[in-house]
Formats: sequence, C-alpha cells, structure tokens
Amino acid sequence: MPRDDAARRRELGAFLRSARARVAPADHGLPPGVRRRTPGLRREEIAQLCGISTTWYTWIEQGREVSVSVDVWCRLAEALRLARAERHYLFSLAECADPEAGRLDAIALPEGLQDCVDSIRCPAYVLDRCWNVLACNAALLRLFDGWPARGQPNLLRYIFLDPAARTLVVDWEERASRVVAEFRADVAALAGESDIAALVAELQAGSPLFARAWTRQVVVDREGGLREFQHPADGRMRLRQFTFRLAIRPDCKLVMLLDEPGH
Repeated sequence: MPRDDAARRRELGAFLRSARARVAPADHGLPPGVRRRTPGLRREEIAQLCGISTTWYTWIEQGREVSVSVDVWCRLAEALRLARAERHYLFSLAECADPEAGRLDAIALPEGLQDCVDSIRCPAYVLDRCWNVLACNAALLRLFDGWPARGQPNLLRYIFLDPAARTLVVDWEERASRVVAEFRADVAALAGESDIAALVAELQAGSPLFARAWTRQVVVDREGGLREFQHPADGRMRLRQFTFRLAIRPDCKLVMLLDEPGH
C-alpha cells in the first residue's frame, strides 16, 4: 500500500511541535521570558537557531509540502536536542538519510550477543555495517566449513576473495552479483564513510566480478529467500534466509538460515 504523504507530513509536524515544547529556552542560553503561553521554544526561536525563516519552519510544522535539505534536518535535530531514537524517527518521517547515522550507531553491542546467537539451532550470524561477522554459532561454522573462524571474518571478503565460496555457494557468480546490489543498498547513507570506501576499494582491486557489479549501480533489498549450498560433507543443502535488524544497533543485522521445508 502506498504511503500517505500528507499523513506523513502531518505526523512530522506533530513530532516537531512536541519536541520543541520539551526544549527549555535556557538550554540554548535564551531568557525564559514572562509572556510564554506554552512551554519550550517559540517557533521563531527554533527557526533562528537553525538559520531558517519563521514562515518556512511554520510551514514544516503545519505539514505543508516544502523542500527541506539534509543540513536543515541536522540543524533541527541538534536544536531540538533529539536523542538517538528521536533523531532516527525524525529522519525516517522526513524520508531522508541521516549523514550522522554511522557515528550515532557506533555504540557498544549488548553483552550476551554471542550467547543469543549460540542459542539458535540453525546457522546464524550477526553482521555490522561493513558486513564484518561479529558473532556466529557452531551451525554456521559447519555450513561454511570452518569459516569465519579462519581468515578475516567479513562476508564480502569471503564471497569474493576466498576460493572456497565458489564451490560452496551454488550459482556463485549470480549470487555474488546480487550480494553487491544488496550491499550497495545497505550502505547508501554511508557512502562517504572511510571504512566503507576502503572495503569497496579493496574488493574492486581483488575481484573483477565485484568491480564489474559495483559499477552497474544496481540496488536491491537484502530480502532473504532460498539459498543453496554444495557442502563438502553434507552435499546439496537448501536453506531459507531471514534477516533482522538489531534494535539497539540498526547498522547491525542478524541473519538466520533455516532448513527449506521438505529438505
């Protein structure tokens, strides 16, 4: 069902009004005043703090159809003193990528993450934004014939630089090409980050297939679905992949590979 754009803008305006009411004038060194009819900052004050006109800011709060730059959304988030979850909500309603997302998501992973993954019976692993493997279970180690316990625990490096992937992954070239499109979609808001750029450069230099696929600019969702493997001991395996985002770290994802029914 298509998203109701007018409803989205109204929700965005309501959120801004609520956030503005929670910011004390003193938080920005402004005098409290004696004629404030409502708590928080006035519209003209938040507009001045963000370097925009009061009229334009008023239109945003009213849910009008106006064009707002990423820089203005960032200034609004700072002026309104939004917490991480609130900032994420603001940029989601604004349908805009937050350039600070990578830095804001760089918080510690919860203790016991490895225990959580170990408790899963099917092959499972957790990836960060560069698709480094942060945790995996014994079932995953068996499926990938010892990886990622050996070498660099990065899924992209394994797929494109480890010869074992070509024999384990059925239709390797087709799957690998799709993985590039999935990764491009996954890191769209992080394209300028140094760790992402370094990984892409390394893969382009080390894998002609990755280099070709990356230049095609194809983007697809990491939607899961059927995955087939030719395991050296267990033979042909058909598994269904499911991917989940971690609530505390949206840049990280849990991937599970369940047996395909009937196999």
